[in-house]
Amino acid sequence: MFLPIHDQNGLKYIKRAYVNYALIIANILVWIVMRREPVLEQNTLQMALGFIPGTVFAGDRLDASIVLVPTWANFVTYAFLHIDTMHIAVNMLFLWVFGDNIEDALGHVRYALFYLACATFGAFIHGLTDPASQLPLIGASGAVSGVLSAYVLLHPRVRIWALVLFGIPLPLPAFIPLLLWIGEQFYMLATDHSGMVSWGAHTGGIVAGAVLVIALKRRSVHLFDRATSTAEQPRE
Repeated sequence: MFLPIHDQNGLKYIKRAYVNYALIIANILVWIVMRREPVLEQNTLQMALGFIPGTVFAGDRLDASIVLVPTWANFVTYAFLHIDTMHIAVNMLFLWVFGDNIEDALGHVRYALFYLACATFGAFIHGLTDPASQLPLIGASGAVSGVLSAYVLLHPRVRIWALVLFGIPLPLPAFIPLLLWIGEQFYMLATDHSGMVSWGAHTGGIVAGAVLVIALKRRSVHLFDRATSTAEQPRE
């Protein structure tokens, strides 16, 4: 596990990562609204807006009194809910550090589609790993995992500052912590069946992010970019 602090990688094509900012703000606002509700109501909202595999793969149905959105919408809505402060803080930190460069490489609209598609595929793979589960999946981890896999394909040599080894800040090429993290997700998917963490959502997001960034990136953006930009140079 590592925590990113900063990446030395400015924007080349856009002035500001507006979609990434909007996603972070939306997650935080949903978190604030959820925290204002009683615990019982929070649990009900998690059931109504989280992704429950049994409702998709096993024909289960929620009580009509708590249904807020169609079942298909839960493939996306779950990604805006978080279980506690640490959960949302870590996800938003990763999104803040890495998401702007993916938006830069894809463009605003395609980045929004990319993010939601990674969340959707993460939920789908989570469902396949436990199709009869009636527990709601929540959190932006699937979508954020897609962002990380896209980043390592685009900017593996960019230097990032990260907290590693019990909180020691180190400057590292992005591919070192990111590939180790990605490898850990697949290893845990194969070995950890406790159900406490959805490794399926993580790995699903990773696969989706790797495929989609190749399909959606600007033509002028190259994979495994050796050059880094430390200052913003907007072109649109």
